[in-house]
Amino acid sequence: MFSTRSSAARLLICTVIALILLKALVARLTGSISILAQASDSVLDLISGIVTYSVMRISNKPADTRHPYGHGKVEDIGSLTQGVLIMVAGVVIIYSAIRRIQNGATIELAEAGIAVMFVSMVISIFLSRHLHKVARATDSMILEANACNINADIYSASAVLIGLLIVRLTGLSYIDAVIAIGVSIYIMVTACRVLYRSFSGLIDVKISPQEEAIIMTTLANHSEQIVGYHKLRTREAGGQHYIDLHMVMNKDISLEHAHTVCDEVESEIKNGLSQASVTIHVEPCSGNCLQCVAICAKRQGDG
Repeated sequence: MFSTRSSAARLLICTVIALILLKALVARLTGSISILAQASDSVLDLISGIVTYSVMRISNKPADTRHPYGHGKVEDIGSLTQGVLIMVAGVVIIYSAIRRIQNGATIELAEAGIAVMFVSMVISIFLSRHLHKVARATDSMILEANACNINADIYSASAVLIGLLIVRLTGLSYIDAVIAIGVSIYIMVTACRVLYRSFSGLIDVKISPQEEAIIMTTLANHSEQIVGYHKLRTREAGGQHYIDLHMVMNKDISLEHAHTVCDEVESEIKNGLSQASVTIHVEPCSGNCLQCVAICAKRQGDG
């Protein structure tokens, strides 16, 4: 259930709406700026969820004549939008918390705030784990960004919970505003991470070394037909991997056989890398046998 990218986004939206209503109500009852900060963060999670769902509908569209490489980068743009929104919210909350300290605002009904923060933590833990699971299964950067946002909520909610407990035990209401500032700083650090990953996708950073190793292993498995390779280039857009390379083939291989080898290499790479698009340029052997393990007519003649 909720195992696809779109259904996971719908689950995110519905859950966050419920948390916003709960936090906003308790923030009004208690006058807690830290709970208000949590509610504001959840509003951003809602906006992010709506952006995510909209982005999913666009990025899932197949390639067309105007977008021959598909719509994967829409995910990176959506993730970038989330990072900016989170950063802005952090600044606003810090400003509000400082104003509360200056005005000496007090906290009422701290018990209600403690209860709602505990409930929020439990819900966020389960939601974050599910989003991480779906993000890994579908290789979705924007779902991963949402999972990180919800994961940040867990830590910030625990900080608010501890702050309210201190306020309840000591009566020092300014602790609430101090905790709100700490939560906002943490939120802004999370925003920086999301922004970094988003920019990486937009400027065509190559895929990870672990993912490149899958390509190398595939080529090594066909060493009797593939003499060598060069001009390997990789990039990622959303969950889509793009790979292109030049393969040097055994001198004795026919065009038909070379095409079959290319199909096999492409298929194996796609099995290892989800949503991979592979472009291969085939070149004939130059006759340099020093590092070649392929058995061809020339090597047999030299032997």
